[in-house]
Amino acid sequence: MGETGSVSRQAVLDDLLLKTSRTFALSIPRLPEPLRCEVTVAYLLFRIADTLEDATEWSTSRKLEELERMAQLLRDPDPAGSDRLASAWTADPPLDHEGCRELLGQTGAVVEAMTDLGDAACGLVRYHTLRTIECMAGFVRRSDKKRLLQLATLKDLQAYCYAVAGIVGEMLTELFLLECRELQPASVALRGSAVQFGEALQLVNILKDSASDAVEGRRYLPPGVSLKKVFALARKDIEGARGYIDTLQQSGAPRGLVEFTALPVLLARATLDRVEDQGPGAKLTRDEVRQMNERLAAALDAGTAAVPPLN
Repeated sequence: MGETGSVSRQAVLDDLLLKTSRTFALSIPRLPEPLRCEVTVAYLLFRIADTLEDATEWSTSRKLEELERMAQLLRDPDPAGSDRLASAWTADPPLDHEGCRELLGQTGAVVEAMTDLGDAACGLVRYHTLRTIECMAGFVRRSDKKRLLQLATLKDLQAYCYAVAGIVGEMLTELFLLECRELQPASVALRGSAVQFGEALQLVNILKDSASDAVEGRRYLPPGVSLKKVFALARKDIEGARGYIDTLQQSGAPRGLVEFTALPVLLARATLDRVEDQGPGAKLTRDEVRQMNERLAAALDAGTAAVPPLN
C-alpha cells in the first residue's frame, strides 16, 4: 500500500479508536511507532471480539458462531471473507452502540492492517487475539437460557478478567519487548506483572459498570463475595500495575510508552476511589482527566514516578 493509502487507513483506525474507547484514544497516540500502529490494530481486534461476546441482540449459539468466524478470519485472512462478515454484522448488529457497529463494518480494514504489520508483531497480535476469543467463548457457553452470565467466585472473576484483559497485558508486554531492546533486561519482571496490569483496569471497569452490565445480562460480581474483597483485589492489582510502570521507567522505556501505560492506571485508581465513594456509574470529569494528564507530564518532566505510591 502506498504512503497516501497508509495515511488514509491510519486515519480510519484512529477514528474507530476514538469512537470505541475514550481512555485508549487518549493514551495510544502517545506511543512511538511502530508500537502506536501495532497497539491500535490490536486494541481494535480485541474490541471486535469483545463486541461479539457482549452481543446483547444475539443468542448464545450465534455469539459462539460469530466468535469462531472471527477466529477463522484471523487464522486465514481473506478480504472477501472480511467483507462478508462485516456485511452480516452490520445488517444484523449484535448490540446498540454506534461506534462498535461502525468498527464491525471496518473489520476488513483492521484485519488488513494486522497483516501489514511486521511478521513478529502480526504473529503476536494474532496469537493473543485468538487466545482471548477462545477464552471468551468459554464464558459465553456458560450463559443460561436467558443469555445471562453470572460469575460465581472471586477466582471466577479473576479468570474472566484474565480472558478479556490479562491476555492484553501479556500481549502488550511482548510487543514492548519486541520493539524496545532496552527493556530486555527487565523482561522477567515485566512478564511477571503483565497480567495484574490488565486485570487492574478490567476490575475497575467491572465495578464502575456493574449496574448497567446487570441490566444487559452480565453479572460479573459474584453474589457470595463482598464488594470489599473485590475493591481490595482491584487495589492490589493497581499496585502491581504501578510496579509494572516503575519497571518500565527504570529500564529507560520511551516516554510515550510510559505515558501510555501510566495514564489508564492513574485514571483507574481515581475512578476506583470515586466508585467506592459514590457507587456504580460514577465517573471522572473531563477537567479531572485533564488535570491528571498535566500531573503525569509534570512527573515525567521532573523524572519522578509516573504513578506515585499512595500515602
